[in-house]
Formats: sequence, structure tokens, C-alpha cells
Amino acid sequence: MKTFEYTFTTPNSDIQHDMLVTMLAEIGFDSFMDEDRCLKAYCSEECRDDLAVENLLMEPSFTDIRLLNVEEMPDKDWNELWEASYQPVVVNERCRVRAPFHDPDPSFEFDLVIEPKMSFGTANHETTAQIIQLMLETDFKGKEVLDMGSGTAVLAILAKKLGAIRTVAIDNDEWAYRNAFTNCELNGISDIEIVLGDALAIHGQYDVVLANINRNILLRDMHYYAEAMRENARIFFSGFYTEDLDSIKAEAERLGLHYCRHLSRNNWVAAEFIK
Repeated sequence: MKTFEYTFTTPNSDIQHDMLVTMLAEIGFDSFMDEDRCLKAYCSEECRDDLAVENLLMEPSFTDIRLLNVEEMPDKDWNELWEASYQPVVVNERCRVRAPFHDPDPSFEFDLVIEPKMSFGTANHETTAQIIQLMLETDFKGKEVLDMGSGTAVLAILAKKLGAIRTVAIDNDEWAYRNAFTNCELNGISDIEIVLGDALAIHGQYDVVLANINRNILLRDMHYYAEAMRENARIFFSGFYTEDLDSIKAEAERLGLHYCRHLSRNNWVAAEFIK
């Protein structure tokens, strides 16, 4: 699969940076890197949409951002790139998320091995790390778990490690779907149900739902998640900004999901609700 690297001028602030990354992700970009006063974004050939990028940079929030270069990245170059930049992430001193080329560390209760390829979810981003933090403070023993927009399947894998008896991971990206199998194998897990699809692929009832996607999809598909939740089930949302929390709360309350708590880091939020 061909991968393309887009190089943009550096955003003027962290908020503008995060907004740009979020919007680029929504039009098909999978991975991002800050380097040499530039923002580099990566997408597969099938997701490439130069017109969408052009239209995005015409929006008032991004008129000072320029696209400097577009370059095809051979697979070898891409692997070298993420290996050079990817560092292990530790959450609550209990869970470590690392790549296959990092040495294991048995001092951690959970030492997860994730090979991200072009999938989202390495815990390097605040949204994934914050959901992991909430998960570590939640009882998963004997629970049935749905991971929506599962990406690398890191959250589904952790749910199994925490004692879930059934875990379903759903993502609509074929690359993420295939990557999830690789990561399950790397972590010695063979019984996660990995599904290629969107919210329409949800079947059955669950005790915990994990949804680390983005604001628009969360608001659009939240009713599907709510319908799949048992009474007293919990749902963890992430992938949105602090200023979006009120709209997430409002839609959740409308669907009978009651706010419990949230975490916030660098303007990114992870929030917990109960049915």
C-alpha cells in the first residue's frame, strides 16, 4: 500500500495544531509528526484527496497554514520513520504501550505491544492515553466490551487483559482491521472479535463501550452505542475538545446516558457516562 507524506507549515498554536490534525484525520490522514518546524501528515493512496486538503486550508481557521510538499513514501521509509519516532507510553505507572522493537518490561502490570502501521491508537495521543487511564480505574472482570473505531485495537486488548470475557473491536478502515489481528497476536490474544464495519455492524448488548473517534461521529452514531448498552453499562468517549463536552453531554443525556466524570489534557477530553 502506497503512503503519502504531506508537509505543512507549523500551526501557530497548540489549539490550531490539534484542530488541523483532527480535521486532517477526518478526511483520511492516519498519522502525524512534528518535525523541523513543520507538521507532517500521512495517508494511504486510497484515502488521498487533494481537493479536500485544498478546501480545508481555505477555511478561516487555517488560512495561515501552507502545504509545502507532497511525497510518496516507500514502505521501508515509513517503517523507519515511525520506529525512529515512536516511544513507549506509560499510563498510571501500571500500563505501558510499546512497539515490538522495544524490550519488554515485566515491572508493569500491563506491557502492551502495539505495531501501529497506519492505524490510530498507540497511546501517544492524549485521547487514547486518557481512555486507558479511565479503563485502569474500572472493573472489567466478566464484562462484555465493545470497542468502536478500534484502530490498533489497543483498547480492546487492554480490556481483555483487564478481565473482559468478550470483546468486540469494530473499525471501518481495512488497514486498521488487518492491523488489529497483528496486535492481538503480538499480545497473545486470540479471542477478540475483530469486525470491519461502522456502527451498523454492532450486534448484541454490552457492559462497557469504548468510543475514541471524533466529535462528529460520536454525535452521529451515539444512539447506536446507547442501544447496544445494557442497563448500568458504562461508555467512555474521547476524540473531542474541551469545548465539545457540553454537546456530547447533551446528546448523551437525551439518550439516557448520565455523565460521571471526565479527564482533560492539552484540550483533549475523555469522558465516562453510565446508562
